[in-house]
Amino acid sequence: MLTRKQLDLLQFIQQRMRESGVPPSFDEMKDALDLRSKSGIHRLITALEERGFLRRLPNRARAIEVIRMPETLGGHVPQVAPAEVRRFTPSVVEGGKGKAPPVRTTSARMTQATDESSRAVSIPVMGRIAAGTPISAIQEQSHSVMMSPDFLAGGEHYALEVRGDSMIDAGILDGDLVVIRKQDTANTGDIIVALIDDEEATLKRLRRRGSSIALEAANPAYETRVLGPDRVQIQGRLVSLVRRY
Repeated sequence: MLTRKQLDLLQFIQQRMRESGVPPSFDEMKDALDLRSKSGIHRLITALEERGFLRRLPNRARAIEVIRMPETLGGHVPQVAPAEVRRFTPSVVEGGKGKAPPVRTTSARMTQATDESSRAVSIPVMGRIAAGTPISAIQEQSHSVMMSPDFLAGGEHYALEVRGDSMIDAGILDGDLVVIRKQDTANTGDIIVALIDDEEATLKRLRRRGSSIALEAANPAYETRVLGPDRVQIQGRLVSLVRRY
């Protein structure tokens, strides 16, 4: 027998898994259940785990799996259809270190290299961006990278080197190079470059809470930062990232 709060949390986690493919953050769970602190969420999750409704996956941040639902709700966990999963999956351009190149004839390699170089777009790298505690604002261009237009959206782009681990659950790791489309507006749920108080830049997921703007990390170790709209300027939206091995 579950308490009302336990059932509400279980249903909320299941709903978010069906909508986005990832569990909600502790902040989102706290807000959804109108609790004052995340310690209450920890107690509810532990109770649900002990009763066999949830399972926490070891060595992974924000990893919760719904095992079953109460018999009064059908007792089963609906499968998530591919069309229902709308979470952000970055287009990753992986480095080639440690990988054997495909075998091609000389003419094939030359033809491919010519085709790719003729289509490649130069993207300026504008310094570093914090995926953690905000750091100083975007710097001037340091160098550039060449990218295929297949990994870009329409419009003007720039790139930033990620420092920190607050976006690891969105697949963005320390050392990645994020490719940003320049724009000053974004939809809730987008991962954006936010300039705070004209002096700090950070990479976070955008959430709108009434008239306020929430900058949400993708790592439960970091708190969501809620600010007035006059303190936040949107500098662009994440469209791709380059991972260098």
